[in-house]
Amino acid sequence: MNPINVVILAAGKGTRMHSDKPKVLHALAGKSLVQHVLDCAKALDPRRICVVYGHGGEAVPEALKSTGATFVMQEPQLGTGHAVQQAMPHLDDEGETLVLYGDVPLIQSSTLHQMQQAGSGLTLLTVNLDNPTGYGRIVRNAQGDVISIVEEKDATPEQREIREVNTGILLAPTKYLRKWLAGLRTNNTQGEYYLTDIIAMAAEEGVVVHTVQPNHEWEIHGINSKSQLAVLERTWQQVEAQRQLALGVTLADPARFDVRGKLNCGRDVSIDVGCIFEGLVTLGNNVQIGAYCIVKNAAIADGTQIAPYSHIDSSDVGADCRIGPYARLRPGTRLHNEVHVGNFVEIKNSEIEKGSKANHLSYIGDTTIGCRVNIGAGTITCNYDGANKFRTVIEDDVFIGSDTQLVAPVTVARGSTIGAGSTITRDTPAGELTLSRSKQVTIAGWSRPKKQVTSDK
Repeated sequence: MNPINVVILAAGKGTRMHSDKPKVLHALAGKSLVQHVLDCAKALDPRRICVVYGHGGEAVPEALKSTGATFVMQEPQLGTGHAVQQAMPHLDDEGETLVLYGDVPLIQSSTLHQMQQAGSGLTLLTVNLDNPTGYGRIVRNAQGDVISIVEEKDATPEQREIREVNTGILLAPTKYLRKWLAGLRTNNTQGEYYLTDIIAMAAEEGVVVHTVQPNHEWEIHGINSKSQLAVLERTWQQVEAQRQLALGVTLADPARFDVRGKLNCGRDVSIDVGCIFEGLVTLGNNVQIGAYCIVKNAAIADGTQIAPYSHIDSSDVGADCRIGPYARLRPGTRLHNEVHVGNFVEIKNSEIEKGSKANHLSYIGDTTIGCRVNIGAGTITCNYDGANKFRTVIEDDVFIGSDTQLVAPVTVARGSTIGAGSTITRDTPAGELTLSRSKQVTIAGWSRPKKQVTSDK
């Protein structure tokens, strides 16, 4: 297969988005529109990816600087042909050049592979639409050969009846593309350099023009407004939901399910309504996710149950754990098997060993907890002194009474019991009861303050 360059046109302002952000940086399914296109392009193993940007200044190159793409600014913006011209100095003549669009985010690599296999010459991606309004029409001769593309504003009434339309995506030998671009003129209603004019040039020179159609119409849908973005978001989420259902995942309602990254599920996984999965998420066999949970960059092992309204971020959860409801696992959390984390418990940058429990209203930060530990309701680890963070160590078989404060750095030794209401500032001895409380007193004759009543004057 010939070497390939990819040119992504991403210079549009996106006026109808009503946003200061460049259109191609708006997000769909957790990634910018143009990042979707870049990821698809990379699947072709291209020699070079060149992104042509314009509106938004350096925002696009800055957002994509880690991708390895080459960035070229189009200024002024004189049409799609002019945009591709800006990229040509960065491409050599060997092989082919694929033109993609930064606001057409759901093009699939399988479709682009079909274009590569269509044969020598120029290949267009076209689609037949019931309502072709707004698209350039594919004009064929009596033999069915493509002879030109006519933009709607320049089309005759007869040509506007054509249902086969141009998606804008094309693949052409780079040396021919360079020559055709040099011959573009602005004799059209827009006064722009149309990339589509190269089709007629190819046909006149006897270069074969192939057409390929995508497997799904949604692959070629572009984004020009927030409304279109919302529609395509739901379209993609439905595609993802159907994929998960086909793999055996139980979804309580496929219409209320969002994946903003990649979700990998084992067997017999059950997901309730309103859940959001971000980044890379892996769910083991028999995992149950309750309603309205948010799971981001996390791995959850077999048999674990996540109760409703729990948030899990950048954490590893072992097998047969019970999490939530209303639990929050923050980055750096690692739970071993059979750990229980209950309602309104927050855990950050901590490791909890097998069989330990924190069932109610606790904060555990920068902590190492051993096996079979019980954390009483209202317990907090005081890990921050206002400038530095310190670690708490709670060894195996410790019982922490309710409403305890553990002031780090501190170690609670194996088998210790901490009395409820204690503030622990020093390491505790193993196997002993430790508590710190003021002596209980009753103040005779004391009464509560009464609200002062003032009269209006």
